Amino acid sequence: MGRSSKDKRDIYYRLAKEEGWRARSAFKLLQLDHEFNLFTGVNRAVDLCAAPGSWSQVLSRKLRARGEKGEKGDGGEEVKIVAVDLQAMAPLPGVTQIQGDITKVSTAQEIIRHFEGQPADLVVCDGAPDVTGLHDVDEYIQAQLLLAALNITTHVLKPGGTFVAKIFRGKDVTLLYSQLKIFFSGVTCAKPRSSRNSSIEAFVVCQNYSPPDGYVPNMSNPLLDHSYDVDFNQLEGPNRVIVPFLACGDLSAFDSDRTYPLQLDDGKQYQYTPPTQPPICPPYQQACHLRKNNLLSREDAPSACPSQSPHEPEPPAEST
Repeated sequence: MGRSSKDKRDIYYRLAKEEGWRARSAFKLLQLDHEFNLFTGVNRAVDLCAAPGSWSQVLSRKLRARGEKGEKGDGGEEVKIVAVDLQAMAPLPGVTQIQGDITKVSTAQEIIRHFEGQPADLVVCDGAPDVTGLHDVDEYIQAQLLLAALNITTHVLKPGGTFVAKIFRGKDVTLLYSQLKIFFSGVTCAKPRSSRNSSIEAFVVCQNYSPPDGYVPNMSNPLLDHSYDVDFNQLEGPNRVIVPFLACGDLSAFDSDRTYPLQLDDGKQYQYTPPTQPPICPPYQQACHLRKNNLLSREDAPSACPSQSPHEPEPPAEST
């Protein structure tokens, strides 16, 4: 079947390449916005763990398309978008990139500098660890990443702002929910139609940022220390808290777990469309190079980054 196999299996992967998105995950943010109107009134947005940049693309296209010549946001303010990641990312129009660590207060300060001292209206994070397949481990690491994103968000988000982040649904979702509710009056766990049913991922949509009185953001203290309410996850019966869950999209939308035909015209041959923008020298690139050239057993194998074409290999980011 060759390179057409993934295009046949995954309609969103195919549509992302046809519409110029860097990854299929762009549709997740688009569907969340359709359900929650995330971009209404947003002039300053932050994309955490942004590489390869599909969510930054969505922010750039949606926010900069409003107003006169696509340069002014609501209220006549200039739209400003900041993307943060440890990895380098190919440039995007209207997006300022920071190659930094979201657990450092200096990164938060740099974000505010780009906003000329103003806080953000919206913070989004589609970051996820390299999964191990051990669900307990993956859920814990993802929870730590989510709370690191929340921690920096408390430094840069304005009161009343919105925070959206990926979460792995598991036994500690209610604990995470209780901690998010400390900072946001509205928290919903949402599953976009483009997110595979077989995946444990979902997204927390946190609206109306309202931290406790006297709360001072502090990067030194981890949020997930199980000290807010140690019995929260053990509540039973009428005292049990049910996390609000919403499936975004309707039955007329594409099913991310279904295989769709390529819908070629009569007599037309399949033509492969390469990814819009592979990641720039990602950490897994050397491993792919070594495997492709049967060098995994060699300790003196050369690094792949300096010489390898940016179009090899096809990035796993497209399958997220």
